[in-house]
Amino acid sequence: MMIRTLFRTGGSLLQHSRRTVPRLWVSPLQQRWASSLPMNTVVLFVPQQEAWVVERMGRFHRILEPGLNFLIPVLDRIRYVQSLKEIVIDVPEQSAVSLDNVTLQIDGVLYLRILDPFKASYGVEDPEYAVTQLAQTTMRSELGKLTLDKVFRERESLNANIVHSINQASDEWGIRCLRYEIKDIHVPPRVKESMQMQVEAERKKRATVLESEGTRESAINVAEGRKQAQILASEGEKAEQINKAAGEAQAVIAKAEAKAKAIRVLSDALAEQNGNAAASLSVAEQYVSAFSNLAKESNTVLLPTKTGDISSMVTQAMTIYGTLAKASPKIPPAEVEECEDISNQPESK
Repeated sequence: MMIRTLFRTGGSLLQHSRRTVPRLWVSPLQQRWASSLPMNTVVLFVPQQEAWVVERMGRFHRILEPGLNFLIPVLDRIRYVQSLKEIVIDVPEQSAVSLDNVTLQIDGVLYLRILDPFKASYGVEDPEYAVTQLAQTTMRSELGKLTLDKVFRERESLNANIVHSINQASDEWGIRCLRYEIKDIHVPPRVKESMQMQVEAERKKRATVLESEGTRESAINVAEGRKQAQILASEGEKAEQINKAAGEAQAVIAKAEAKAKAIRVLSDALAEQNGNAAASLSVAEQYVSAFSNLAKESNTVLLPTKTGDISSMVTQAMTIYGTLAKASPKIPPAEVEECEDISNQPESK
């Protein structure tokens, strides 16, 4: 019964002690609620993710682990209560000067965690306030190394440099800075206007470049189209000429074959009975036709010596034909054609 009564009394006193006035941890501008120092009730229950630093007769004794713990009254005293959770600290806004002498108003958020409760309790008076001041000074020094344009472009590298600098100094305090994030960067109004003008000029430049590139691409496409059209037109003209030449060649061959066939037929006809009479009639008809067309095709008119004596012309042609026929029984087609051409030629006056 006595142990149970002690447990109940200790628990009630602990709860009452944890509902006390808030403790100011960082600065007058930032108040954070935290557990106040609990009383030594012999039996204590330490919450999870908290470390209670115990002093015995004013000297560090041990750190209570989460769970059930026993202390000696009067001799033992809980001196510090450290939270092992990740702590978020709002870094107040401050002014900093960049490398190109531009004054900036910048603030951020700091994330840290206590790794060693002993160092955090005895290494520095107020660890969170010390880390906050260190973050502000480091931020100012890092911003002084960059120009205004690089501040906006290299925020990640700036955050990493600040974290690295804080961790180098906070190892002795048992605190580990996890990350630092810049929230807002405020520039003077005139600088902001000049930056806006610079952005507009950059956008106009991009628009002009894109327009010129579009014009160039359009001209290239038009030239390529004309080139392809000329190539296709020349290929079409070439194919047309080839087809035309092939057609003319085939026509010449067809005409030659037809003429050769006509000559063979004429030769066979002349070899038959009354072939001479038929040849005389054909010569007479061609003579009359040639004589009627003398003055139609040119200004030069050739007249035979005896224009009305058709019979003498026919007789003369047949005499030539008979002479050739006696010399060669079978007249080749070429000679027959020659003979026919000679018969068609009138005598010059």
